[in-house]
Amino acid sequence: MKNSELSLTDTLALDRTRLANERTFLAYFRTFIVFLSSGFAILKIEVLEDLALLGYVLLTIAPILLIIGITRFFYVKKRIKKYYDLIS
Repeated sequence: MKNSELSLTDTLALDRTRLANERTFLAYFRTFIVFLSSGFAILKIEVLEDLALLGYVLLTIAPILLIIGITRFFYVKKRIKKYYDLIS
């Protein structure tokens, strides 16, 4: 069964699942950017020097979030492809 043989509902559901996976990755990426920029801002602004530890924590968490997002994106993408291959 090829993609053209899937019903319209199934094809649209597959597209929605792919788009949801991309949206989730973009949410992780957006969170990474916010944590990274907030960490740098806290460290650079002299008024916030009491919060330097928070800045370092944010800078440490940011790449972890990015790695989780990338890993999850490719894992789900592989699962979607595997499922699609099962029904085709």
